[in-house]
Amino acid sequence: MGALQGLKVIDASQIMAGPYCTMVLGDLGAEIIKIEKPNGGDDSRQMGPYINDESTCFFQINRNKKSIALNLKETKGKEIFYKLIQDADVFVENYRPGVVKSLGIDYESLKKINPGIIYCSISGYGQTGPYSHKGGFDLVAQGLTGIMSMTGEPGKRPLKSGIAVYDIGAGLTAIYSILAAYVHKLKTGEGQHVDVSLAESGLPWFTWEAAAYFANGTIPEATGWRHRVSAPYQAMKAKDGYIMIGCANQRTWERFCNEVILRSNWIQDPRFETNTKRHENVEELEALIEEILSNESSQYWIEKCEQAGVPSGPINNFAEAVTDPHFLDRGMVQEVEHSKIGKMKVIASPTKFSSTPSEIKYPSPLLGEHTKEILESIQLNQTEIESLVKEKVVSISSEFHMN
Repeated sequence: MGALQGLKVIDASQIMAGPYCTMVLGDLGAEIIKIEKPNGGDDSRQMGPYINDESTCFFQINRNKKSIALNLKETKGKEIFYKLIQDADVFVENYRPGVVKSLGIDYESLKKINPGIIYCSISGYGQTGPYSHKGGFDLVAQGLTGIMSMTGEPGKRPLKSGIAVYDIGAGLTAIYSILAAYVHKLKTGEGQHVDVSLAESGLPWFTWEAAAYFANGTIPEATGWRHRVSAPYQAMKAKDGYIMIGCANQRTWERFCNEVILRSNWIQDPRFETNTKRHENVEELEALIEEILSNESSQYWIEKCEQAGVPSGPINNFAEAVTDPHFLDRGMVQEVEHSKIGKMKVIASPTKFSSTPSEIKYPSPLLGEHTKEILESIQLNQTEIESLVKEKVVSISSEFHMN
């Protein structure tokens, strides 16, 4: 049984940040009811690649959820939604600020129905402030908050992160914020509105950069493959490719010199005797180290570093990462069977619980796959459900019949 067994979440979010948040809550045992537009559903359903007309993007981030295709613009659709909210613990939405009020599903409206509801809004810039009206996009957030000024090589075109760090970051922020609000609710019975901003979610990650800027006004710049403080702490080229080597302190540097590259004289070299000096002379240091590394393979140097206790590792592509024996042994890749896609692998939960393990109970739902089941749970009968389908208030997956 998952740690969040008994937690009921109504999820009206789509694309990535909100769905990632609710997927993790579902992995931890919460019941997730995903509300989707009857016409098309979550927009990520239109993102390829596809298998048998089903989006694998949607598949990867929407497991452990039940889908109801519900038109919230219709009065009857809202009435159904209000019934679902009555006994829910959490509601998650990522509409642009102001839209939920026009739909009648804003926090103040839902608070009247369920005073204990934890209402989580995920938006680009938060519910207040001069940018609150703007839509939220990961790439724009990367530019706004400064990360793209630090990513890439000095003097060259700014580069984005290889993954949607702010979308996932907002999802992670929403998770711990919801759980903190839930702990408060368990103590007091009181719900609250949780306001999560895509752009703000990444700012707390700039720890060393903030230390330098607020101390002496240093503005961080792009450092490419190197670390902005430590050296050598970077990608290094060996005979057959690049590896990561991390000498984050003096002891590790000395081990690297004495036991890996066999250059003990570098320890007293005025250019390299302290981390500050090494960082100031990193161009020269890098060239000297790579001259030595070029004589042997990446695996040879990784093994030498391992023996010496010097942090190191390969620079894998994604295929190499997800077939790494360590991750496979830890169960980080699991196979799930979907009614249309068939068997497909997913990235599993990274947390290992001793008593309440996370679980992939079922794959991502078809659009409206659980509409009938969910409507029956709020005491609607067959005739009422058929009427709602005809009126286009709800839709039911074509894979599932009314009977």
